[in-house]
Amino acid sequence: MAVSCPIAVIYNFSLQYFRMSQFSIPIRVYIEDTDAGGIVYYANYLRFMERARTEWLRASGIELDVWQNEKRRLFVVRSVQIDYLAPARFNDQLTVTASLKTMRSASVVCEQSVMRGETLLTSSTIGLVCVNADSLAACAIPNEIREAISREF
Repeated sequence: MAVSCPIAVIYNFSLQYFRMSQFSIPIRVYIEDTDAGGIVYYANYLRFMERARTEWLRASGIELDVWQNEKRRLFVVRSVQIDYLAPARFNDQLTVTASLKTMRSASVVCEQSVMRGETLLTSSTIGLVCVNADSLAACAIPNEIREAISREF
């Protein structure tokens, strides 16, 4: 994918240099999240993870609608690797986590999980790319976002 935005400095580093902790949010399973058997539909785990990433950025001071509408930047999912280990059911209280695994000039990789108590239900790796909202071409992650998502919670 060609980068169409000017890049002054190329960033490519591992987050081993940061002391990151996991961000998490609670999510209650509603009937709308389940199939006829009362089990969470597999694609809804991705919705739960999207909510956690959005809240993670919000907690970091980044409002995605502002970046999309005013600064013309957004993140799109490039890849998803997910393992389904145990089912969630109607009315379960879940914890959905998000943490930054790696960051490059125009992309980030997040590790995410969904837990019910101490039970790991899903484990995933999500690749995101920063794009220009008008052209949808990949471009450098703005420094303000880069610094916000690199901070420790």
